Order: sequence, then structure tokens, then C-alpha cells
Amino acid sequence: MRHLLLSGFSFCLMLSLGGCQASLPPMPAWQSSEGRTHAELGRIIDLADGQMISARQLVQRLAVAPRVLVGEKHDNPDHHALQLWLLRALQGQRAQGSLLLEMLQPEQQPLVDKVLGQPLPADLPKALAWQEGWDWQMYGPIVSEALQQRVPLLAANISPGEMRQAYRQPAPLQGEKSNAPAVRAALLEQVRAGHCGMLPESQLPAMLAVQQQRDRRMAERLLAAPQPSLLFAGAYHVRKDLGIPLHLADLGASGESKVLLLAEVGEQVAPGEADYVWYTAAMPEQDYCAQLRR
Repeated sequence: MRHLLLSGFSFCLMLSLGGCQASLPPMPAWQSSEGRTHAELGRIIDLADGQMISARQLVQRLAVAPRVLVGEKHDNPDHHALQLWLLRALQGQRAQGSLLLEMLQPEQQPLVDKVLGQPLPADLPKALAWQEGWDWQMYGPIVSEALQQRVPLLAANISPGEMRQAYRQPAPLQGEKSNAPAVRAALLEQVRAGHCGMLPESQLPAMLAVQQQRDRRMAERLLAAPQPSLLFAGAYHVRKDLGIPLHLADLGASGESKVLLLAEVGEQVAPGEADYVWYTAAMPEQDYCAQLRR
């Protein structure tokens, strides 16, 4: 019997990097209504080789990275459910050093620090001065999980004042990769399309400056955060070819960053945009531009 027990222990020891891990949390059910029968639904693709991997393999690969960036579509509830799942799954593999959110501004950091490790107040959104533009029904479970598990929760965004300053007096960013003409041109087109072509051309450079200042701040916050760090932000912010990873490189970041994009089925994600893509159910199509024009 002793021999068998030792053999079992040795077997686990040999597989410590790939097996005998803590069990993963249950996968959440799909909430969005579209794409439930799509062939891509639930698939996770390693974009380096185009191979499909399991959720366990994804967690194993992300768990060894000092920085993990997860890109979301803000109004898709499945993306936030998977973020919560991922936070729990990674925490089960190793202690999470920090969680950074695009949705938190610097002025909120003292409020977050005040409730960290304490019994959560009855009105947590009020205690954190949560911004109404971010749906608490989607982000609340993630915030609550981090606070309850005593994971340092950090503001990653710039303040409204800094945003106005970046718009009025754009400051040039230092760095070859983030300032590459192709990068700026692609971001400028994204800003134009994101505002449905309704912004005067004269305002686009200022809006681009705000976008890049936000990306630079998130990169700076990632570098200063306890590792392993995990960032949840909009998909364009975390893209390897356009966003925060370029700023990390310009800032001389050491260690590897991994990028996971959460994408709705039917979307196309190119290998250069991320390391992994996880296809989710989709929200019903909406013509946001028609709504703006009204």
C-alpha cells in the first residue's frame, strides 16, 4: 500500500505542470441570445497555430504569465460571466496578485481600498462611487469576487480631468511601437467608425490622443501592479497590434504578457491581434449609428 501511495504521489509530482491541478469552477451558461447553434460557440483558439484548446489548457497557459489582458465587448453578459470564471480559475491555480479594471478611475481607488478585506457594504456601488455608464449587473459580481477574495483591485483608467486635458492639449507619447503610422491610422479609423462618422475630422486627432493616453495609463498601471496581474478592458484596448501591449513594449516591460480576446461568434480575429480568442454567444445586432442619428 505504501508503494502504491508513493507511486501516486510521484505521478502527481511528474504531472504538476499539466495535471493534478485544482478543479476548475463550473462553466457559466450562455446568456446572450444569438449564435447558440453556431459551430464556433465556446471554442478557444490558440492564434499562434490556429489549434483549438480546452478551457483547462487556456487556464494553464495564462496562469504562468505575469500579465494577462482580457478584451471584452462591454454589453455582452457572457463576456463578464467568463471573466468572473477566469478570475476564479486562475485564483485556483495560484494566488492572484491584482485585478485591474478599465471601469475604475483613480478617484475611486481610495474607496476601493477602504472596503477591501471588509464585509461588503449593502450598497456597494454607492460605496465605490461606481459610474453609471458601466452596467453594475455585469461588473458587480467581478468586483465583489475580487473584494471578497482580497485580491488587490486597481483602477486602470485615467480620470475625467485627465481625459479633458488629453482632448484639449494632446501630449505626444514617447515610443516607437505605439506611434507607428500604421497603428495611429488604424486607431484613427476605429475612432471615426466608433462615432459613426459623425465627428468633424478636426476632432479626430484629439479623440485619438485620449484613446492612446488611456492605453498608456493602463500599461503603466499594469507595470506597477502586483503580479500576476489581470486586466479587464475593451477589446481594442488590449489588442496586441493596436493597444496596451505596444505601450508595454515602449515602456520596456519585462516578462511576457498574454492577451485573450472574448469575441462573439462570427467575428474575425487575426493572429496578430491576440494570443487566444474565446468565442461566445452574441448580442442581437443593433444599429447604434441609427440611434445616434436620431
